[in-house]
Amino acid sequence: MTVYDITARIRYDYDPPAAAGHNILRLMPADLSGRQRLVLGQIAASPEPAERGERLDFFGNRVTEISFRKPAATTAFTLRARVERLAEPGARLDLSPPLAGLAAEIAGLHSLAAEAPQHFLGPSARITHSDDIAAFARSATARAASTHRVVKALGNALHRAMTFDATATTVDTTPAEAFRLRRGVCQDLAHVMIAGLRSLGVPAGYVSGYLRTSPPKGQPRLEGADAMHAWVRAWCGRETGWLEYDPTNAIAAGIGHVIVAYGRDYDDVCPVQGILRISGAQRSTQSVDTRPLSED
Repeated sequence: MTVYDITARIRYDYDPPAAAGHNILRLMPADLSGRQRLVLGQIAASPEPAERGERLDFFGNRVTEISFRKPAATTAFTLRARVERLAEPGARLDLSPPLAGLAAEIAGLHSLAAEAPQHFLGPSARITHSDDIAAFARSATARAASTHRVVKALGNALHRAMTFDATATTVDTTPAEAFRLRRGVCQDLAHVMIAGLRSLGVPAGYVSGYLRTSPPKGQPRLEGADAMHAWVRAWCGRETGWLEYDPTNAIAAGIGHVIVAYGRDYDDVCPVQGILRISGAQRSTQSVDTRPLSED
């Protein structure tokens, strides 16, 4: 188990000031039985909001809704949280079926619950079919005998094929475009991997969270550690369930990954969404510090 203190700051500057706004925040770390415990957490907003509410969305993510009624040149949100992240199981027997068997298992499930793999098979708002990504996925996983191995093979192949580059893409870059460039940030690699897995018939979704910023002794600092991070979850059959993989760093998501939200793509887990009454430009900045306090 590792205990983390997390501070995340997101700020927006408007010119001229925004007249009013409504924001939806997904910044609070999740509480997940047996994997992660939220010890305490608070989100502060500036200026003081006129209205504020808390709820869970369809996928069980914590949502904070904030409304501003007066003009503001700047809005800022600060998360402070303490989280206990439990160690993931070590090496275990691969009980996932081959892809042909996975299709049969999915067909045998009759559920519309948030965890149902059917929600994560088809196109979503930001992820549509790409012939190029599908062809890459087929080639990269041709020798993978099980669904678990398919996930790992595709993640490793994308890590080798794409370069982490914070200047190459924007938040609105499509997976197909990021793949054509072979460059992007964690959001891009996650979207491309999800598109590839879905093209193979593997249910796959998007995970947002925080990444530890102080690496273990002798290990390199992980990419994407100064902002919110993104990785992938894939459903690998009835026996195995959901597995999480970080293609940006070519590792299984583990104790260094603090989970915030699950969704089909970035639109479902966006840290800050909203509607503004504004007539000019806006600029945003963010910073994240994920600091381990103790490890068992």
